[in-house]
Amino acid sequence: MQKIAFIWDLDGTLLDSYEAILSGIEETFAQFSIPYDKEKVREFILKYSVQDLLVQVAEERKLDAEVLNQVRAQSLSEKNAQVVLMPGAREVLAWADQAGIQQFIYTHKGDNAFTILRDLGLESYFTEILTSQSGLERKPNPEAANYLLDKYQLDPRATYYIGDRTLDVEFAQNSGIQSINFLESSFEGNHMIQVLADIPHFFESK
Repeated sequence: MQKIAFIWDLDGTLLDSYEAILSGIEETFAQFSIPYDKEKVREFILKYSVQDLLVQVAEERKLDAEVLNQVRAQSLSEKNAQVVLMPGAREVLAWADQAGIQQFIYTHKGDNAFTILRDLGLESYFTEILTSQSGLERKPNPEAANYLLDKYQLDPRATYYIGDRTLDVEFAQNSGIQSINFLESSFEGNHMIQVLADIPHFFESK
């Protein structure tokens, strides 16, 4: 069997954090008197990213996107207690660990990700954790995957990026690796799951 590796996304994949993220954006918008429509914001960040949202809003309102992001990051870090694990996350991480699957994280979340993972007792499952502050290009640019593939001599055919958005599938496709995602995709390297607990079954049936 090939040596399998998992590269995990965080928000919406391992962490059920969108309510905390939306709450942080709402507080940030209120501070700058920006109208907030929860469903429109949710739809936008799922399709694109929080960073793209802040850049767009900053351009429209002649604000500094970096300042907006700093305020939002501070607001979000105060909501760590609201972040919980997605159903089955701990079990799948433990299963992969037992199976000898090397696990990594690449997230657009900042270094607050380390605090959340530590608080949830998950940090030890990961060989390396890459965040938006790791100095690598954002998804769907393949730089982060290339870095991990090179550093750890991973086999692209047996390396899977696990995420919840189209952006995550595009990242896997651009990186020449496999994809496990909650979404359907025309990318033939994508394997759709309904819940995280589907992942062990997928590998047991291979």
